[in-house]
Amino acid sequence: MSPAGCSLFPLEIMRLSRRWAAGRYKNIVYWNELPRGGHFAAWEQPELFAAEVRAAFALMAL
Repeated sequence: MSPAGCSLFPLEIMRLSRRWAAGRYKNIVYWNELPRGGHFAAWEQPELFAAEVRAAFALMAL
């Protein structure tokens, strides 16, 4: 089962719950809810987005 990382940005079009994600992705290794950003998080908050990708992949490499 592949690991999954989830970063939730508050201004995303659809706000998903951890319960929903856990039902869909059985091996969530990273979960974080961010203070800012939205649907285009990589464009709106590039530093925050890059930090999230790094944090998730760091845990997946363990």
